[in-house]
Amino acid sequence: MRPTIETAEAAASRIKDGDTVATAAFGLLGMPEEVVVALENRFLRTGAPRDLTLLFAAGQGDWHGSGLDRLGREGLVRRIIGGHYDTTPRLTALINEEKAAGYNFPQGVLSRLFRAIAARKPGEVTKVGLKTFVDPRLEGGRLNRRASEEIVRLIQIGGEDWLLYPSMPVNVALLRGTTADELGNVTMEEEAAFTEALSVAQAAKISGGQVIVQVKYLAQAGSLHPKKVRIPGILVDSIVVCAEPEKYHRQAARFYDPALAGHIKVPVHSLPRFPLDERKVVGRRAVRELSPGAVVNLGIGIPEMVGVVAAESGLSEQLTFTVEAGATGGVPGVGMAFGSAVNPLAFIEQPAQFDFYDGGGLDIAFLGMAQVSRKGDVNVSRFGNKIAGCGGFINISQNTRRVVFCGRFNAGPFQAQIGDGRLRIVREGNVRKFVERVEQVTFSGDYARDVGQKVTYVTERAVFELESGGLTLIEIAPGVNLEKDILGQMEFRPRIAEDLKTMDPAIFSE
Repeated sequence: MRPTIETAEAAASRIKDGDTVATAAFGLLGMPEEVVVALENRFLRTGAPRDLTLLFAAGQGDWHGSGLDRLGREGLVRRIIGGHYDTTPRLTALINEEKAAGYNFPQGVLSRLFRAIAARKPGEVTKVGLKTFVDPRLEGGRLNRRASEEIVRLIQIGGEDWLLYPSMPVNVALLRGTTADELGNVTMEEEAAFTEALSVAQAAKISGGQVIVQVKYLAQAGSLHPKKVRIPGILVDSIVVCAEPEKYHRQAARFYDPALAGHIKVPVHSLPRFPLDERKVVGRRAVRELSPGAVVNLGIGIPEMVGVVAAESGLSEQLTFTVEAGATGGVPGVGMAFGSAVNPLAFIEQPAQFDFYDGGGLDIAFLGMAQVSRKGDVNVSRFGNKIAGCGGFINISQNTRRVVFCGRFNAGPFQAQIGDGRLRIVREGNVRKFVERVEQVTFSGDYARDVGQKVTYVTERAVFELESGGLTLIEIAPGVNLEKDILGQMEFRPRIAEDLKTMDPAIFSE
């Protein structure tokens, strides 16, 4: 049967009380926002539907109320199971105020869980999350008291510990493509990522649910090239041709960028240059951990500067950057374009990308760090009522042989003078990041030692390595005072390397 071609309002009316609604977006990449807006408006107008479960892998918002954050309405949502929350403050408010049950599981696990649901498997079995807050021996990924159900389970296989993330029915899939034909076949030629859209569609269909896809264009039946179809029409129930694509079908921060879709390649030297500040200093020092030919992943925030510095330094062509959403090659996007890449060489689906990551395919990963403990544990996921979520951090940090954590030494207001080969701190950050114990374990130093990872922590003024006894200080910036600017700003005293080095002054020079 052919899918129904209908308005966003008609599609939103298909969703019933208590449904589990799954989406496959990354920021605003792949976000079917016109349908989401229609669903929000329906609830505000009629009070229905109610008590939805939202199920999603990557963060799906823009920090300003767009994307999935539009559904952060009391009564509309009963339970939220997500991989990343930082871009959806309304959803986190529901969790903090105990108005919805909240769970946080690794992004790669959730993206692959849809495949398990589609195959009628009991769930996703993996070691990802062991010894972190997702482990049921710690927090089980629960974010509030209302999340009383223990979802993730510890199991034994062959005498080893594994985690089981169980399958659950998907009643509605809300997805996005570029073009659909009258038979429901969907292409993604103008999208910057394929994400896990196919897996979500299959999971909903096998669950007896429905698949709603927002597109920009409608084509004649059978006119699309079969190799360009990413979601076959047999999976699709409803097609919504976006009425306001420049408003509700954005590729990222922009309506459409051909360089993100792989349609053109722009000169790398034409990309925006960034000023020499503490973020760029971290990127410059971290880049020195790279080797030619490396396959690399970059986390959100300051780790993005590694890609920026590599592009500005002409090093990009010696490396292969990858991003979780599926782009391989090119220069990773920053800010609202995170999840995409300029001049990518290939696109694959997000679950396949995480297969590669979990298998140890990356040579090196550069990830953020909001808190670091004496043991080398890292927290990037929660700070009091601030719920950022782990995203793909746990998958990547646990399975990459070489991990470099990147961040400012302290959080809060900070000002420094950088130049002439030196760093001078003018105003110190007022929140310490090197603490005796982290608030939430997103990366376990013990686990890293158990599996033999090499781990480095890079800041604008100091570099540490993880050794058997915990953190060891190995470098300090020229111009800073060891006792006052480093040790005096930590809640613990790290081991100091006998051959403590000074960071290269070139890092601090224009």
